[in-house]
Amino acid sequence: FNPGNSVKDRMALRMIKDAEAAGLLKPGGTIIEGTSGNTGMGLALTAIAKGYKTIFVMSDKQSKEKQDILRAVGAQVVICPVDVAPDDPRSYYSVARRLNAETPNSFYPNQYDNLSNTAAHYATTGPEIWHGTEGKITHLAAGVGTGGTICGISKYLKEQHAGVFTLGIDTYGSVFKKYKETGIFDENEVYPYKTEGIGEDILPKNVDFDVIDQFIKVTDQDGALMTRRLAREEGLFVGWSCGSATFGALEYAREHLQEDDTMVIVLPDHGTRYLGKIYNDEWMRAQGWL
Repeated sequence: FNPGNSVKDRMALRMIKDAEAAGLLKPGGTIIEGTSGNTGMGLALTAIAKGYKTIFVMSDKQSKEKQDILRAVGAQVVICPVDVAPDDPRSYYSVARRLNAETPNSFYPNQYDNLSNTAAHYATTGPEIWHGTEGKITHLAAGVGTGGTICGISKYLKEQHAGVFTLGIDTYGSVFKKYKETGIFDENEVYPYKTEGIGEDILPKNVDFDVIDQFIKVTDQDGALMTRRLAREEGLFVGWSCGSATFGALEYAREHLQEDDTMVIVLPDHGTRYLGKIYNDEWMRAQGWL
């Protein structure tokens, strides 16, 4: 179901199909998107199948593997500084919008605010989890970035059984947890962090706080070390935010889960994206994590 090795493949396809149906993406066009890597891969594979060109804008904190993979499938990749405000003209949000304005016959999916993102997981991932657990799921845990994955799944599951509890995994340096708890967008919560794929310094339209019951924050180090444990102890060669989701879910489970509860943890991507970082002992030692 995920040919690009991440949960983003299905939403990428849905965004493109919906754009075609709405006349926003025309034959021979160029898809331009800001991405941490996985959405770019999903869009790139869809573009190859449908004959579109692709330009992806990434921050310089994303792994080299993600950049190289996108170039390998024919995409143009533009790198921007991570330590600038979202509205700074150098940010990857701003550069993607500018390139869209400057490029004829181009389409900017804007995965953060494009509700086709959430719709894809409501239509596919949610039902897969419900049927896969035979309706026994009581708790959902997933990282929150654009919000499409967790909110699409959660909306579907809560419609099947209102008692399903949804735990959003956030990271230190992101605004989600405090906003959920206080309704305040606190810029003091925003500072650089290393974990890729979760957390934001903006409030995407795809993040529906009404279907996320609670947030828990996980440090970069705890997420990285848990990801390595998943590979070595469980044989799950997964990405960094997968370890973050697992660490946060286990923290919650120790205090709150009952013996007959069923928790599903979403593991969004593959470990090959992080060979030069969290799976590299030298890099880990440089962070002081080993």
